[in-house]
Amino acid sequence: MAAPAPAPTSAAAPAAKPNPYTATQVCGSGYSQIDRHSLGSAMIYLLYDGSRNCVVTLKSGSGVGVAQAMGAWVQVEGSSTRQSDTGSFQYYAGPVYVTAPGKCVKWGGSHAGSTWTSGWEHCG
Repeated sequence: MAAPAPAPTSAAAPAAKPNPYTATQVCGSGYSQIDRHSLGSAMIYLLYDGSRNCVVTLKSGSGVGVAQAMGAWVQVEGSSTRQSDTGSFQYYAGPVYVTAPGKCVKWGGSHAGSTWTSGWEHCG
């Protein structure tokens, strides 16, 4: 009689951890989401509180809790300065804020080598 075949020894993929933060928690009370853009295993959020815009990039999936390069930014139309927060973060990049009454904003973020920036939008 042949010996039974050994059980397969495959390492299980690490379980995806939920991000303990939300965009509203990161930006602060009074902010509401007005837009978002998926960036693979991260989501870039644009929020507004009636006077200021806030941008935050939140991780999702197996990268949550692991320090990785990421960023969040926002710029007011007519300004040459982009407010940004970039670095190596475990959960999120940002928040970054601008006040843009009557103007459009360009917003975006990066994570795991992917980058996205909107056109001028959300004017007013």
